[in-house]
Amino acid sequence: MRETLTVYYDGACPLCRTEIRHYRNCAGAEHLRFVDLASVETDAQLGPSLTCATAQARFHVRDTDGRLSSGAAAFTKLWSVLPAWRWLGRFVGLRVFGFRLILPVAETAFRLFLPLRPRLARLMLALRVR
Repeated sequence: MRETLTVYYDGACPLCRTEIRHYRNCAGAEHLRFVDLASVETDAQLGPSLTCATAQARFHVRDTDGRLSSGAAAFTKLWSVLPAWRWLGRFVGLRVFGFRLILPVAETAFRLFLPLRPRLARLMLALRVR
């Protein structure tokens, strides 16, 4: 079975772990390679043009040609590999007259969410402890 995408995620983040666990259980996940940034010892293990700090700050995927995508574009690529999510990948990546209409909106939403991620992760940890 050939992997089509490498997915980088922060295994130290409970929010990220939960989301990745969901994707791992989806049909099509056998085509994905998941790299837990919490277990990476050096930036060299991530391949060219990606450091642990950069990968932890934003969601990244790498295709088989070595191209990196991040943010909403990375989610679009991830979703396109998973049959249950393919419709969303196509919708977000939709081009009308050569222009992507939804992707910029999705990217804006992703950027607005990024500052909330650490707070949500702390909340998840606090709820799990009790």
